[in-house]
Amino acid sequence: MLPRKKTKIVATLGPACSTKEIIKQMIESGVNVFRINFSHADYFDIEDKVKIIRELNDEFHYNTSILADLQGPKLRVGVMKDEVVLKKGDIITFSTKEEFLGTAQKVYMTYKSFPQDVNPGESILLDDGKLIFTVLDTDGVEEVRAVVVQGGPLRSKKGVNLPNTKVSLPALTEKDIKDALFAIKLSVDWIALSFVRTEEDLEDLRLLIEEHSAHKIPIIAKIEKPEAVANINKIVSHCDGLMVARGDLGVEIPAQEVPLIQKQLVHKAKYARIPVIIATQMMETMITSLTPTRAEVNDVANSVMDGADAVMLSGETSVGNYPVQVIEKMTQIINSVENSELIKLPVNDPKIKTKRFITKSICYHAAIMANSIEAKVINTLTNSGYTAFQISAWRPNAHILAYTSNKHMLTQLSLLWGVTAFWYDKYESTDVTIEDINQIAKDNNYVIEGDYTINLASMPLNEKGMVNTIRVSEIE
Repeated sequence: MLPRKKTKIVATLGPACSTKEIIKQMIESGVNVFRINFSHADYFDIEDKVKIIRELNDEFHYNTSILADLQGPKLRVGVMKDEVVLKKGDIITFSTKEEFLGTAQKVYMTYKSFPQDVNPGESILLDDGKLIFTVLDTDGVEEVRAVVVQGGPLRSKKGVNLPNTKVSLPALTEKDIKDALFAIKLSVDWIALSFVRTEEDLEDLRLLIEEHSAHKIPIIAKIEKPEAVANINKIVSHCDGLMVARGDLGVEIPAQEVPLIQKQLVHKAKYARIPVIIATQMMETMITSLTPTRAEVNDVANSVMDGADAVMLSGETSVGNYPVQVIEKMTQIINSVENSELIKLPVNDPKIKTKRFITKSICYHAAIMANSIEAKVINTLTNSGYTAFQISAWRPNAHILAYTSNKHMLTQLSLLWGVTAFWYDKYESTDVTIEDINQIAKDNNYVIEGDYTINLASMPLNEKGMVNTIRVSEIE
């Protein structure tokens, strides 16, 4: 039986988990979602991994989800000629003219609009902020001169962050469009967009999905820019999920500000009733060690207690030595804290009377009632997944079981806190259906005789409309 936890684990695919056996062990240890990192991925390799995951889903009735993570406008320097070490006070020129081997005096910058976008006095950060420069001047065409503020080794193809600069590059680059079309063709469950700054950044990707996908693929906005934090209210109303991408966020924003921003973003996601993933360096030491640090254990635990739907692993599972053991350890941490009474999320009840107000209100009261009568399960019949999103955000003590005849929903819902999906395609009378789904909950050991379940449905069932019915059952 798969681990029964409510907080989900996202694991990044890579060379360390390239076999069917390892991927199966990772799922059995607690992985709910596999992430494809398009910054490093090869199409042939992606197809192979997706095929393996889907074969395992079919063979063992797993609902493991697939998240495609687009690279976004990642800025980099070029290849260095020799080993370069920069000292404080050195002057260096960044050139966009044509690719060349870099030296301590001059380095190639992949970002062509850099000389037009940057201004004197702004900061340039390289290699996750290990090197810091201040812009002296720009010719506005192809060269920018900067002074070294914090030196160190300057290595080939390292990432560049511009925290003070208004970058003119679109969030969806030509590479992202190509990668997104490939991901859509593979019918992935979620697509994440990197370096989102405004709600407009998300619209291009949504239009691309609508044009090329037969079904809706929800979009996750990765929050890693100061502009995104400033525009968060508009962003949450235009995306289907958030990722707190603490790597670049901790470079673009002072690192000491990230913990409170993490909490703020989780609260925003819960108010919007969309899932939120906490990512980057969660169990970094376990890339090479079998034991995480106490600080890492605390980080994972605190992310769970903040109210994250999912916690994410990157290098730990993609290139680490212990891809299965890191999942086991993370599952242990989640299980030890997620049911604590110390976790109190400030989630509001629905007040704005939209066309979905009745459904929202029913879901809210189902969560409240489940806690009040100590129901073990909230059962919901869903075609779009909407009710599962709603109930999950209110964090009931009960497990949320979603029953659907929509194949894409089975795996898509695996990202949501507390939600487990089951295939169900019989829509007879309400009485028969509720009897059926209660039996499925019982067969899967979610309930025993004498337990209460709360059942949500839309009547008449065969119309598959919005939820309008709530019923309490006692298991016999």
